Amino acid sequence: MNFNLVSAYSPTGDQPEAIDKIVQSVCVEQNRGTTLLGVTGSGKTFTIANAIAKINKPTLVISHNKTLAAQLFSEFKNFFPENAVEYFVSYYDYYQPEAYLPTTDTYIEKDLSINDEIERLRLKTVATLLSGRRDVIVVASVSCIYGCGNPEDFHSTSIRLSVGERHMRKDLLIQLVNALYTRSDNALQPSTFRVTGDTIDIMSSFGEFGDQCFRIVFFDTEIEAIYTIDPATGQRLGSLDSVTIYPCNLFVSTREHIVRALEQIREDLGKQIAFFEREGREMEAQRIKQRVEYDLEMINELGYCSGIENYSRYLDGREPGSRPFCLMDFFPDDFVTVIDESHVTIPQVRGMFGGDRARKENLVEYGFRLPAALDNRPLMFPEFEKMARKVIYVSATPSNYEIDVSEGEIVEQLIRPTFVIDPALNVRPSQQQIDDILDTLNYTIKRGNKALITTITKAMSEEMSRYLDNVGVKNAYLHSDIDTLDRIKILDDLREDRIDVIVGVNLLREGIDLPDVSLAIILDADKEGFLRDVRSITQISGRAARNERGLAVLYGDNVTDTMRRALTESNRRRAKQIAYNFEHGLLPRSAHKSGTGQSPLIANGYDDETDGIKIEKQIYKGFDAPLTVAESFSTYTAKNSTVMEESIDELITEARKAMEEAAKQLDFQSAAKHRDRMYELQKIKESPKK
Repeated sequence: MNFNLVSAYSPTGDQPEAIDKIVQSVCVEQNRGTTLLGVTGSGKTFTIANAIAKINKPTLVISHNKTLAAQLFSEFKNFFPENAVEYFVSYYDYYQPEAYLPTTDTYIEKDLSINDEIERLRLKTVATLLSGRRDVIVVASVSCIYGCGNPEDFHSTSIRLSVGERHMRKDLLIQLVNALYTRSDNALQPSTFRVTGDTIDIMSSFGEFGDQCFRIVFFDTEIEAIYTIDPATGQRLGSLDSVTIYPCNLFVSTREHIVRALEQIREDLGKQIAFFEREGREMEAQRIKQRVEYDLEMINELGYCSGIENYSRYLDGREPGSRPFCLMDFFPDDFVTVIDESHVTIPQVRGMFGGDRARKENLVEYGFRLPAALDNRPLMFPEFEKMARKVIYVSATPSNYEIDVSEGEIVEQLIRPTFVIDPALNVRPSQQQIDDILDTLNYTIKRGNKALITTITKAMSEEMSRYLDNVGVKNAYLHSDIDTLDRIKILDDLREDRIDVIVGVNLLREGIDLPDVSLAIILDADKEGFLRDVRSITQISGRAARNERGLAVLYGDNVTDTMRRALTESNRRRAKQIAYNFEHGLLPRSAHKSGTGQSPLIANGYDDETDGIKIEKQIYKGFDAPLTVAESFSTYTAKNSTVMEESIDELITEARKAMEEAAKQLDFQSAAKHRDRMYELQKIKESPKK
C-alpha cells in the first residue's frame, strides 16, 4: 500500500514550499540530511506527514521522550488511519539498572516494572516491519538505539500456519515453546497455549486489535481449520486461511544458536575465572562462576533468563566489540528517519553510550558480568549516523550539527496556519521585577489568557509559586521532582482554567501545546548558559507563540550577547511573518478551543469583524522595522508591551490606592514601591506624546 494522508486541511502558508523542498532533498542520492526549521505552532507534524506521503517509504520518527512520542503517535495515527502506524518506546514504567559502586562496596540489583501494553506494542512494531509492509511509520523514543534481538532469529522463530498444511502436532508444540510461549491448562493469558485433543488454542501476546486467540484444529497431521476465538468462552469469532504466530520476546533465538551460545559462554566464563585467580581475586572469581552458571542453566532449560540481554552477543553470533542489533535493523534499507526536536534528541543519542559503558565496566571489573555484557549497549553515535542514511531533522532551533549535515540548506517554515506572528521579546530590568511581573500577570489573566514563568533553579520556582499564592494568583510549579502523572495534571489544570500560571525551570521548552498561553516570562535572562542560551530563550518564548497576543518578557540587569542574538532572530522571523500577512491580507487568530460556532474574530473577543480588523492593524503598526535592543530595554513601549495605552490610567489608579492603603497600615516600604510603580506608569503614559 501507499501512504494515504487523511485530513480536513490542506497545506497553507509556507508549508507547500517546505514539503516540496524536503521531498526533493530526500530524493537526492548524495544528501544525508535535511533540516526543517519550523517555528512553534507552524504545523511541523502536518508538514512531515505530507512529506512522508509523497516520499512513500517506511519511516522512523524519533522523539526525545515518551510523552512527546505518544503525542506524535496519536497525530500520525489520525493522519494515516489506513496505514501501519506503530509505537516503540521503553517498556519500563520503572527501571533501576544493575550497578556496582566500588567506593562503598554496594551492589544494586536490577529492579524494574514492565508495562505489558507497551511491550505488546513493541512486539507488534517489529512484527509489522517483518511482514513486508512498506506503508509503515514507527514513532519511537531514543530507546530505539538500544540493543534488541536479531531480526533473523525473530523471523525464523515465527510460526506460519495455513489450512491444509501438514504439521506434526508435537513439533508445533516445540516451536511454541521455542518462541517462549508457556503451556497452560487454565484460562489463557497472553503468551500461553492450551492443548485439548486435536485442538491447540494459542493466545498471542499482541494483535491488530490487542490480544488475539487462535484455535488450530488438526485432523491427523493436517491443519483442518484455523479460527479466532474468545479466550474466555471459546466461542468462534471468525475463520482464517492462515496465521503467523510471532515470538513473545525480542530476545528470542533458535535452538541451534542457543547451543552454540552456551558453549561460547562456558568458554569465556573459564577464561574470566582464570583471569581473576591469576590476579589473586578469589571473591570475584567465585562471584562470576556462581552467577553465570545459574544463567546457563536457565537458558538451557527455558531458552531465557533474567538479564539475557547481557548474553546477546553470543546469541546473535556477533564478534566482540561489534554493535548490537536494534530497531533500525528491522527496517528495509531505504527507510527514512525523522528526528523531532533534533536539538534535544541528537545530544541524547550522543550521550547514551558513555553512560551505559561506565556502569557496565564496573560490573565486569568486579565479577558481576562477563566482558560480553559491554556489547549489550546502545549504538555509538557514528553507528547511528551510518544506519540513518536519510534523515529529516525537525526543530525550531536547530543546532550546528543539523546545519552542518544539511550543508547549510535549511527549510524554513515561519508562517503559522493561524497567521500568528512570533511573540515580541521585551527586555526589562530586573529591578522591581516582582511588582512588574504581578502587574503583567494580572493584565494577562484579565484578558482570559495564561502565563508561564521560567526560573533558573527549583528553589526559585517554589519561592515564586509561594509568592503568587500569597497574592492570590492561581498557579503551580513544575520541575523534575514532580511525578510524570502530576505534571500532566498540572498542564490539564492550566488548560481547564483551574490555574492561570505555571512556574518552572526547564520543563516548558519543547512540545507543549498550550494555545491559551500568551505570556512567557524568563527570569535571569542575562545568566548565560545552558538554560539561557539563544535556543533556550527561543524555545521558552515559543510557548506563547500560539496566541495572537503572545509576548515574552526577559528580565535581566544587563543585555547580553545571547539576548541580542535572540532579539535579532526574533525580529527577522517576525518581519517575514508580518510581510506575508500584509501581502495576503491575513489576520492572526489564536488556536482557541473549537466548537463555539462563532467567527474566529468574534470568538477571540472582538466585538465584530470591523473591530477585529482595526485592532489587528494596530498590532502590526510599527513592526515593519526591527525593534532595537535599546528600544526594548529602555522603556515598555506601546508597540512591544502588554501594558496597552487604554489600561495605563487603570493601573495608575490601582497603584495609587495600593500606596495609600500601605501608608495607612504604616507599611512605608511597600508604599514606596507602589509610589515608584505609579511614577513609572505615568512616564510610560507620557512617553508616546514626546
